[in-house]
Amino acid sequence: MSRGQFPATRMRRNRMKAFSRRMFAETRLSVDDLIWPLFVIEGDDRSEAVTAMPGVMRHSIDRLVSAAGEAVRLNIPAIAIFPSIDASLKDNDGTLARDGDNLVCRAVRAVKAAHPGLGVICDVALDPFTDHGHDGILVEGEIVNDATVAVLCEQAVHQAHAGCDIIAPSDMMDGRVAAIREALDDAGHENVQIMSYAAKYASGFYGPFRDAVRAGSLAGSDGKSTYQMNPANSDEAIHEIALDLAEGADSIIVKPGLPYLDILFRAKSEFGVPCVAYQVSGEYAMILAAGAKGWIDTDRAMMESLASFKRAGADAILTYFAPKVAQMLAGETPKDQANDQAGDQAGDQAKDQANNAT
Repeated sequence: MSRGQFPATRMRRNRMKAFSRRMFAETRLSVDDLIWPLFVIEGDDRSEAVTAMPGVMRHSIDRLVSAAGEAVRLNIPAIAIFPSIDASLKDNDGTLARDGDNLVCRAVRAVKAAHPGLGVICDVALDPFTDHGHDGILVEGEIVNDATVAVLCEQAVHQAHAGCDIIAPSDMMDGRVAAIREALDDAGHENVQIMSYAAKYASGFYGPFRDAVRAGSLAGSDGKSTYQMNPANSDEAIHEIALDLAEGADSIIVKPGLPYLDILFRAKSEFGVPCVAYQVSGEYAMILAAGAKGWIDTDRAMMESLASFKRAGADAILTYFAPKVAQMLAGETPKDQANDQAGDQAGDQAKDQANNAT
């Protein structure tokens, strides 16, 4: 009998005991892999629940700073800040994105003042600021590319001035990485990184996020398909990634994560650059919803999904599970985020009642 055949070779031997499974694990998840997305709103000492994302809150800047402090305590290396803007401040052109004192910039300054060593990532796109919810300027039913890029450059420079460490353009306009890189360098921010959403698909998994940032209704029948990628395409993603790297991107994001592990694997294999997976809101919500029904083990599914990103080649993962995972990796008993959310809501309601009484 040749070696390598059963019964001389029994693949289960290495799986029999826990110590052996640990020693021979090919993929390891670390707190260093985590990026925690956080939502910010106007106001003081207040939080709002994101209905479709149990345990996820929109925080006023002071509470966002506190959440950033929790990230520091848990050794999470970076957070990503996303704004939820009041509808009255939005317009067709996303004008507020060009304001260096807007909600995002004030939040970045506050976080960096309190936690200077924590990495801060800022999304560059216009969808939180436009009344139609698109990532760019809308003219006669079309998202215009070059005019949008000009605004994105201003937005990126303001965020860098505020202290942002990594600019993450998520708009999918053509040529925006090169333009943003030039704008940052000209403004003296040559050391600010660009983490490009190079392969961002027109996905059905974004719904809870759009609720979280109050992205508004989308104009036109095509939605965002005229600039985000066709889910059917793979080679096109590699072309997009190559272009963004040539334009100066320091790292790239594949979004969503789990439905596009093949793209993540190809990106890492073909380019060998830092690659980031975004476990998007729909992925997060599905795991929690199925877990709440008792159909899956939430924690096992959570950790398994994150391991799949690492196995496919991710160097970092944007995930709303970040604080829970960090607690588990540190041997802590994770907080019940849903109960924390209910407690925050009850506290806010009590404050509102007290204010109304006076």
